[in-house]
Amino acid sequence: MIVGAGGFARETAQAARDAGEVELLGHLDDDPALHGTDVDGVPVLGGCDLVHDLPEARVVICVGNPRDYAARARLVRRFGLPEDRYTTVIHPTAAVSSTSEIGPGSVLLAHCVLTAAVRVGAQVAVMPHVVLTHDDVVEDYATLTAGVRLGGGVRLERGAYVGSGALVREGTTVGAWSQIGMGSAVLDDVPPGEVWVGSPARRLRAAGAPALDELATSTVGGPLT
Repeated sequence: MIVGAGGFARETAQAARDAGEVELLGHLDDDPALHGTDVDGVPVLGGCDLVHDLPEARVVICVGNPRDYAARARLVRRFGLPEDRYTTVIHPTAAVSSTSEIGPGSVLLAHCVLTAAVRVGAQVAVMPHVVLTHDDVVEDYATLTAGVRLGGGVRLERGAYVGSGALVREGTTVGAWSQIGMGSAVLDDVPPGEVWVGSPARRLRAAGAPALDELATSTVGGPLT
């Protein structure tokens, strides 16, 4: 079951169908107007709490946007499911090295590349054509949108959001629940809870309220070490 019925959820459903390794039961979404409809031929079964009514079904959470990229973390807390209920979806065109690791609930879309000894945590969203190079660490709930490139040894802390086409210099850390604007070039460490934009990237402002609230209150899991 895919939690969400928006763009990311639809892309994940397509990746699951292309991979052909799971039976796709349907979407769950809290918008009642969607219940009983189809999205790209996949039914919307009902509200998100139906995850508890089908205990044998695996789950992947596909919600969030630049204005609220903490949504996945809140849903994980709300559901309280064991880790083994979450599945990992990897598009068949993704190139994942044998030395790389991917956590439960994460999604890798088409043409992603994980080169060597890359560590991706739980509930991470990796959009098409993202390149993660040697020794990168991507912590839980991070989002990497289309075309992001990370140099070697980069660390994206918990919940970090990296906009489309952004470049992150090798050895750099992007702090928890920070946001990098699309097309930015990050040359220096980014503190937690800040928005950085430009080339080279500079601080624009504090992150939005959902991200700052999650930074202050999150107790789900812990960072990769």
